[in-house]
Amino acid sequence: MNPYLVIILAALLLRYLLDSVAELVNLGHVRTEIPSEFRGLYDAERYATSQRYLRDSTRLGLLSDTVGTLIQLAFILLGGFYLLDNMVRLPEWPPLLSGLIFAGTLALAHALLDLPFSIYRTFVIEERYGFNRTTPRTFVLDMLKGTLLGIIIGAPLLAGVILLFETLPDQAWWLVWGLLVTVQLVIVFLAPYVIMPLFNTFTPLVEGELKEAILRYANAQSFPHAGLFTMDGSRRSSKSNAFFTGFGRSRRIVLFDTFLERHSTAEGLAVVAHEMGHYKKRHIPSAMLRSIITSGATCYLLACFMNNPGMFRAFGFPPEQVSVYVSLVLFGFLYTPIGMALGIMEHAISRRHEYEADAYTVDSCPQPEALIEALKKLSVDNLSNLAPHPLKVAVSYSHPPVLYRIEAIRQRLPAPQR
Repeated sequence: MNPYLVIILAALLLRYLLDSVAELVNLGHVRTEIPSEFRGLYDAERYATSQRYLRDSTRLGLLSDTVGTLIQLAFILLGGFYLLDNMVRLPEWPPLLSGLIFAGTLALAHALLDLPFSIYRTFVIEERYGFNRTTPRTFVLDMLKGTLLGIIIGAPLLAGVILLFETLPDQAWWLVWGLLVTVQLVIVFLAPYVIMPLFNTFTPLVEGELKEAILRYANAQSFPHAGLFTMDGSRRSSKSNAFFTGFGRSRRIVLFDTFLERHSTAEGLAVVAHEMGHYKKRHIPSAMLRSIITSGATCYLLACFMNNPGMFRAFGFPPEQVSVYVSLVLFGFLYTPIGMALGIMEHAISRRHEYEADAYTVDSCPQPEALIEALKKLSVDNLSNLAPHPLKVAVSYSHPPVLYRIEAIRQRLPAPQR
């Protein structure tokens, strides 16, 4: 058997098994007793509801992943990529056009495959547990906007990658790397101004107690001015959140409108302090640096396997039918185990950064214990899993489990506040 095919099939099955085992052991790790930290916030019925929500969401995710993996395996083993390439590789078409149609067809097929699961997740599961506020119109518009953005950004980027590898094969890897980094930086800068407002409305945080407290805190911490905004998260879901986005002049701290409805001024300030902590600890530029280094290494590996006959034979292609645009797709399968390992490492770094941002809040915020109350309310309002299995955490959690975060915060608080 073709060694590339063995590696690719093994990687796909390993990824599927790891994710599935993590989900299943996570379901088995559910505890029926309410943790002491949440007594008084969770009653028995609400806590049981959170566990049903976890089960329903997990089962849908497992079904979606199983169907997707089986279709991928069938498409590979039955020569689906070869058949699709024959359909788009017409003599009168330049390779660039064939490549864009090839990639676009695969992207459309993936979107259509995911569509019924997305509909069920939004309008059945999220609706069942009182989260969904997305109307069918908003759902369709989001899908169309996302598709349009993918075409506007993705098509020129893909065209540039194909042209560079076709015309300058020896230098292409670092030129493509530079192109990817440039596009990434532009998107990060423009996202708060151009992309995110396509999906949500952002309004400056209204004058009042919370804004005054945030500005006083920011001045005391010598925090460069950042925009403070409210986002209409309630337009799609009753869940609440807050986040930091952009860099430089586009830097913003965003609070969901649902967050403002449910949290006190002290809690809002503590959450904002946590987001500022990410900035002060330079987590955002370090994440971008890791991404830049990773993309460079990936581009170099891609160049090593570009138009590789053995890789093409693994997908049913004859030796003479190689192309840059198909190489990009096939390499993605070969890259699966590396991507898995990098994802697990990135999640571990992200969890460490969350602890560091929490510690910054405790050390700098006037009422640091309010962060604990905010975390509790967010967990209850969003029906979060309070006790995930360690394997699930390692595989897919970018934030530490809430009980671990609360314990770490309490250990750092002065004794009278614990």
